[in-house]
Amino acid sequence: MLQSPSVARVRRALALCGLDCEIVELPGAARTAKAAAQFLGCELQQIANSLVFRGHGSGAPFLVMSSGARRVDLARLESIVGEPIGKADAEFVREQTGFAIGGVAPVGHATPLRAFVEKSLATCPVVWAAGGHPHTVFRLTYRDLVRITAGTEVDAAVSP
Repeated sequence: MLQSPSVARVRRALALCGLDCEIVELPGAARTAKAAAQFLGCELQQIANSLVFRGHGSGAPFLVMSSGARRVDLARLESIVGEPIGKADAEFVREQTGFAIGGVAPVGHATPLRAFVEKSLATCPVVWAAGGHPHTVFRLTYRDLVRITAGTEVDAAVSP
């Protein structure tokens, strides 16, 4: 198993949340939801993408957990967060979360992030989230995802 400090940080954060999730190492990098679903043999909608956005006015980071089968509607998300936003660049993502893009976990961030969980994930009995490294994921329920992120449930995604 991959012995990354980022993965260890996720494992600790999950334990603090009362979850005993196995972090699974994939045979290759899953930098996209499609790649993760292919490695896992699951449906694309079961992949909980961790997307980081940046407020244009505040500079605040926002974490959106969205189904891999959908895309975030920026106008809807902007109305929810109350300011214009944009997709964060790799440097901002690493600075705010402590993770590289493709491995951003829903927990264990370097700084607190306001989190949102896309309601479309609720249709899946099991979802998969990044485990702190582009080669790792873990399995959990939608309810647990909402709980561990302290996320606000939102309808901010549309089908591609």
